[in-house]
Amino acid sequence: MNTPPVTTLLVANRGEIARRVIHTCRALGIGTVAVHAPREETAPHVVEADTAVPLPVPPGGGPVDAYLDPAAIVAAARAAGADAVHPGYGFLSENPALARAVVEAGLTWVGPSADAIERMGAKTRAKEIARAAGVPVADALNPEDVRVEDLPVLVKASAGGGGRGMRVVHDLADLPAAAADARTEAASAFGDPTVFCEPYVERGRHIEVQILADAHGTVWALGERDCSAQRRHQKVIEETPAPGLPGDLRRDLHEAARRMAAAIGYVGAGTAEFLVPVHPPAEDDPTAFGVPVFLEMNTRLQVEHPVTECVTGLDLVEWQIRVAEGDRLPAADPPPPVGHAVEARLYAEDPRGGWRPRTGVLTAFDVPAATARFAPPTGFGVRLDAGVEAGDEVGTDFDPLLAKVVAHGRDRRDALRRLAAALTGARLHGVGTNRDLLVRTLRHPGFVDAADRPWDLHTGFLTGDRLTALAAPLAAPDTEELAALAAALASAEAARTGTAVPPGIPAHWRNLPSGPHVRRYTTDDGREISASHRTVRGAPLPERPGTRVRSVAADRVVLEVDGLRRAHTVHFAGGRVHIDTPNGSVALTPVDPLPAPEVAVDPGALPAPMPGTVTSVDVTVGEKVRAGQTLLRMEAMKMEHRITAPAAGAVREIPVAAGRRVSAGTPLAVLDYEGRSS
Repeated sequence: MNTPPVTTLLVANRGEIARRVIHTCRALGIGTVAVHAPREETAPHVVEADTAVPLPVPPGGGPVDAYLDPAAIVAAARAAGADAVHPGYGFLSENPALARAVVEAGLTWVGPSADAIERMGAKTRAKEIARAAGVPVADALNPEDVRVEDLPVLVKASAGGGGRGMRVVHDLADLPAAAADARTEAASAFGDPTVFCEPYVERGRHIEVQILADAHGTVWALGERDCSAQRRHQKVIEETPAPGLPGDLRRDLHEAARRMAAAIGYVGAGTAEFLVPVHPPAEDDPTAFGVPVFLEMNTRLQVEHPVTECVTGLDLVEWQIRVAEGDRLPAADPPPPVGHAVEARLYAEDPRGGWRPRTGVLTAFDVPAATARFAPPTGFGVRLDAGVEAGDEVGTDFDPLLAKVVAHGRDRRDALRRLAAALTGARLHGVGTNRDLLVRTLRHPGFVDAADRPWDLHTGFLTGDRLTALAAPLAAPDTEELAALAAALASAEAARTGTAVPPGIPAHWRNLPSGPHVRRYTTDDGREISASHRTVRGAPLPERPGTRVRSVAADRVVLEVDGLRRAHTVHFAGGRVHIDTPNGSVALTPVDPLPAPEVAVDPGALPAPMPGTVTSVDVTVGEKVRAGQTLLRMEAMKMEHRITAPAAGAVREIPVAAGRRVSAGTPLAVLDYEGRSS
């Protein structure tokens, strides 16, 4: 029986992936329906869809829960007259209940069957299928069955991915608490608390194979992606082809993925994920790669699918829809890849502060190097898939992903260079991001040389001392000094042009000699920077040696430093100054010369470092605690964050309870520290 063509499609998701699906639907002439939680009425995916339907929040739930009710999704599709549903990724994308509900409602489900989702979406069952297909697998253990000889292990959520519901355990005594934490996080993110354990490989390459299969028996393996650069078990940089992967290993992984898909009659897009141990070559073992093991199969589109689209020229969302309509893949084999593509995930988070989420209003959001949005660039270039626009508010209810920036180059070095330059030149104001970490990683010798030294790139790449170095600000101290000077000059110019000044009076003119103009600023990490200049014959003269002012405007300052000219774009917003330079971006907060008196704060109070929800209180009033002990746990941007004791002491007060939503700065606990008076 022929499936009728899709005329109107509901995207059961939000943010960047919803916009991505809408983009393809518009090109295909398919109407679109967006769904949204409360207070998302002006979100980009809602504005861009033809129709929008609000989702109800269940009693006691939050905005995320609005997206986790299959019945509400189907009701929204019916209300809007949609005849198809695309799940995107995350939320209910790997929940068979939604697939069944959509089909039972007589709608077209753009994804694999509910049976395939159950068989492959449950990671423990997927391992059994892989083993039956002759694919090596990592053993899956119940947390209760883990023994000392099994350590270290990785606790994983069975129903989802994206780093949520994962914990590494090296000590058996820590396993019960880690499993409990993982269950809580998995239930919140995926609606399913089931977890399992598998052996943890300290040094491995995370390789995944993109599958696309039709209902007529054709299964494509659309190349592999390397996703080894991760933080908290969540991917940060992905690329295709995988650098340094031997040809025979690449073919084996592709064939293993095809066999698994064929074994269950898989239809649609999916991804088979493998972990390949890596080590420096030795005389008795010249290869850098060990035996790969199957990890899981994602029965949905992946976040990193744009890199595959860039090298193949395919629109995977279009093919998801066409396969759902019954179309055949046009050939037995997929198109060969062209060039190399790398994707960087731009997160609203602080890599130097334990990956804490950053919130606020995006006063500017622009990637000038991007020549395409939600589609591969023509020829080689940069693609931008963003879930936000300038003016949007970034909160803590959802994932911190702001955008994906993708570069397609002739080869790997070309793609890395294009992507690093595009991120460096991006204007990202108002909300802190991981941009500097991404740029430093893309330029790090261990990452750049991964094709020649494949053992240097592994899932632990962004850890330890290397992470500390990579998370450092991209702007050097001299760049920050010049940025502060540019901010001071632009501020003075803005004040002058905004004041009634007689015609012909030059900038910075004074009728009496005066001392230097000094302005002070603080950086995001609390450091103070000052900038000073004098006015000589109406022209600003910096007191910084070797520095001259070439031009000044309220939004652009050109400085000459030791004979080299540097342009600074200056943007004032939200009480801060953002300065973009070729050597990095700097955000500064002006220091008030006459600050208002500060309210006294109890020295033992521990404020919330971000807005979020308190998920548990792990101590009681009067309890003695040690330095580093977990006091409370918060959830923000779908990740758990622990509030720990900075020093040993006793708990004097816990003014919050589990389930309470708090704003940044809200007191969470008050301690009396040992050896200090309260």
